[in-house]
Amino acid sequence: MTILVTGATGNIGNQVVQHLVAQGADVKALVRDRSKANFPAAVDLVQGDFLNVDSLRSAFDGVSTLFLLNAVVADEVTQALIALNVARAAGIERIVYLSVIHPDVYVNVPHFAGKFAVERMIEQMGMKATILRPAYFIQNEMMIKDAITGYGVYPMPVGDKGLAMVDVRDIAEVAALELIRRENAAAPLPLNRINLVGPETLTGTEIAAIWSDALGRPTAYAGDNTDAFESNLKQFMPPWMAFDMRMMGERFLTDGMLPENGDVARLEALLGRPLRTYRDFVSQIVTAG
Repeated sequence: MTILVTGATGNIGNQVVQHLVAQGADVKALVRDRSKANFPAAVDLVQGDFLNVDSLRSAFDGVSTLFLLNAVVADEVTQALIALNVARAAGIERIVYLSVIHPDVYVNVPHFAGKFAVERMIEQMGMKATILRPAYFIQNEMMIKDAITGYGVYPMPVGDKGLAMVDVRDIAEVAALELIRRENAAAPLPLNRINLVGPETLTGTEIAAIWSDALGRPTAYAGDNTDAFESNLKQFMPPWMAFDMRMMGERFLTDGMLPENGDVARLEALLGRPLRTYRDFVSQIVTAG
């Protein structure tokens, strides 16, 4: 009985591997570049790519439980659907898929719509899976850290509806718990979905105030200018991705990214501890310099 982790060298995937190893699981890690892998010796490292079907067939051989994480890329949907079809052909009936929160609401945001398509395949094909739906990652704030600390401006268009941002460390721990739960079950468990959120819902003004407190100097919320947000993102990511993020920001403004009733309590019960807070993340970043 083996758990395969895809996206294993990324921030979340790497932590999932570490959690699984700590629990004594038999783990395979799928990587594209072996030189980027730094795992415990017990991990079976396999090289492959979502678009290389033969490499997936080889990687999925002997696997009982799959953690499917594929990055936001232009062909993300194709990659995920290929992986699921190969997994199904390999007889894998225990899956944890990393989706995104509210994909049925953010229908015009490309990577949300893509993940919702993957969810529909999982459901309509009768696949046994836990679908994890994380809110915006707290650690994504590292992309705008310099603007905050250097210029005293919080530039992301959050608006006044609020975001329940989640720490990636909590995401990885819940993912590992679900993988172990499915792996150890006597029979494949039915489909379920879990929203992954932070313990508080923060507006743009509230986020800026947290940075002000941590830095000891004013940080201004830059407002709801998605044109400027897209232009800034194009300096360090492809234009299509910057536009995708802009569309997400526009939905932040109109809809927010809000938890459902009971989400926080459910997660804290799963983890057996409080969720990590945005304020603690900011404090750690400022302390680290």
